[in-house]
Amino acid sequence: MQLGVFIPIGNNGWLISENSPQYMPTFELNKAVTQKAEQYGFEFVLSMIKLRGFGGKTEFWEHALESFTLMAGLAAVTSKINLYATAATLVMPPAIVARMAATIDSIAPGRFGINLVTGWQKPEYSQMGLWPGDEYFGKRYAYLDEYTTVMRELLERGHSDFRGEFFQMDDCRLSPRPEQGVKIVCAGQSNAGMAFTAKHADYSFCFGKGLNTPTAFAATAERLNAAGLESGREIACYVLFMVIADETDEAAIARWDHYKAGADQEALDWMADQGSQDKSSGKDTNVRQMTDPTSAVNFNMGTLVGSYANVARMLDEIDTVEGIGGVMLTFDDFLGGLDTFGEKVQPLMRTRVDIVGSPAKTAEALS
Repeated sequence: MQLGVFIPIGNNGWLISENSPQYMPTFELNKAVTQKAEQYGFEFVLSMIKLRGFGGKTEFWEHALESFTLMAGLAAVTSKINLYATAATLVMPPAIVARMAATIDSIAPGRFGINLVTGWQKPEYSQMGLWPGDEYFGKRYAYLDEYTTVMRELLERGHSDFRGEFFQMDDCRLSPRPEQGVKIVCAGQSNAGMAFTAKHADYSFCFGKGLNTPTAFAATAERLNAAGLESGREIACYVLFMVIADETDEAAIARWDHYKAGADQEALDWMADQGSQDKSSGKDTNVRQMTDPTSAVNFNMGTLVGSYANVARMLDEIDTVEGIGGVMLTFDDFLGGLDTFGEKVQPLMRTRVDIVGSPAKTAEALS
């Protein structure tokens, strides 16, 4: 089972709380996180794109780096780990994204991929005068389908004459092209998102669900498997979890409770309001899950809280879900959390024996 890190490109990572670690996003921070992940044998890192935050007392995500330029920098200071940048497709033409991808691939051959997002928070784009109108909510995957077709034609053939509703190419060209190809990932969980992923993507990212319920996302993975069968393609599912691990269950849970107690309600209200603007999508989108008030303090992502051994056990349980390819992790404290995970959790995982050696021997050495 592969492991990756959802690196902290926005301030304060993925905890919307006054009680969580407060920090700004910098290249040095993300370089340290990525190099630690590479050191501990992680297979990939992914950075999101966020063009406007949620405000509140913590100014959540009001401070954020740009994904492609960040990953280009990280490509130059790593040697093995795979790197995924996120394209804000409403404001980045597919021909430009293809050329940026080819450029980063020349820095890190065979290690670069693209995460495609349609855009769900209207003010990110309306602030620049680039929101296409609320009818876009109902057309966003049709738009992304054309977008990806153009991008793939350029990356794979170096040429596109595609003409559709949203894009018209006129002998558009790209050279040089990536020799080993560029992987495409998507995180859409609606029926339209699943259909798009099954048609175009190499991997799918989905949200884990609940507190210490590592296989609760199985229904989402099953839907993806079904979409893949219908399209005749096999798409691996990578699931997102936050890990809060400590010496004991009690210590880890106390940290989690402390973060929840400091929830930045103003920022959470803003996020919920933005998530409600889409009147076209159903209840199965990841935006609906993110903004659910149940545990919005960390976007309602699956959360594994406990002792090192219990977190390792729960992560191994994830591998029992059919179609799983790996796990993408976030941490409350990324630098300390990665060291704790790499040194005390990963060695106990039977699904990571090939990376760290015998878990039993490593556990004995750590005790």
